[in-house]
Amino acid sequence: MQLGRLAICRASVVTWICTVVLVLTPGTAAQAGSGQAGAAAQPPQPQFAIDAQKLLREGKVDEAMAVYKKVLQTSPESIIANNGVGVTLDLRGEYKDARKYFQRAIDVATIPQDKAIAQRSMAMSYAFEGDCKKASEYEQKVFDYWASEKKFFEEGEAANEVARVCIDTGDLDAAEKWYRKGHDAGLKEPEIKPDRVDLWAFRWEHAQARLAARRRNVDEAQKHVVAAKEILDKGTNPQQAPFFLYLVGYVAFYSGDYAAALAALDRANQNDPFIQCMIAETYDKLGEKDKAAPFYTKAAATTAHNPAGAYAHRVAGKKIAP
Repeated sequence: MQLGRLAICRASVVTWICTVVLVLTPGTAAQAGSGQAGAAAQPPQPQFAIDAQKLLREGKVDEAMAVYKKVLQTSPESIIANNGVGVTLDLRGEYKDARKYFQRAIDVATIPQDKAIAQRSMAMSYAFEGDCKKASEYEQKVFDYWASEKKFFEEGEAANEVARVCIDTGDLDAAEKWYRKGHDAGLKEPEIKPDRVDLWAFRWEHAQARLAARRRNVDEAQKHVVAAKEILDKGTNPQQAPFFLYLVGYVAFYSGDYAAALAALDRANQNDPFIQCMIAETYDKLGEKDKAAPFYTKAAATTAHNPAGAYAHRVAGKKIAP
């Protein structure tokens, strides 16, 4: 095992900041490096959506659902409200009911991007149940939409998002396929700039390191960790530095070095539900269940409707269930 290199890399990274994905946002901050410029601009949202999203950020899921359902009483074909009710139902663990609303949003959408947004939400609903296959089915539609629009950056992000779902559910072959598709799609951007080339290279190394770690190929994982750090050190994408810390902790965890994993994850964004979960799981591995419990509780309370939120609900939710 070559975990010594992890300690060297840890010294130069900062915390990973994960933005909660709002119900209208087709992209996600759950994969390494999202949040870049290039995502399609969204039209101004109606006040009810702003109010409901504020309630969600405060953890008031039932109140947010009430806002959306009130709108549906007079506007049953509101895509935003249908999508919003679906999100709140997913957060309550009522996945089958959630999908009725997502399907309604898909069916009534006349604008292709609106349909893609609802399809993306449906994909995340299946992520909450740990279903890589069904999540892939719907994210493929989003992927195809961005391809038709020749929005190659967004196409790559859609692929990376479902890849994250698949790796988190243990379908490593599907995850690898999607990560490769995301990398290749992103590089099709016309007149792509060197920093974008480096971005997709960093993401690909990041993905390969995690896949190798999950396959218990420690040497291979370390090779990709080093390659990711070399790309980061070029300085073309400094905003990606936080994602490297997440990678260090992830690889250490799946390599069995729980002390190194905890050292990295403890310096990551403590508000990220995925990081919270991994810290809790690391404490579990170290036999410190009393320290794991509060992190599971925090993770289970997330209102993020993205791969990180889905993972937290599945893993942490089971741990705190009565």
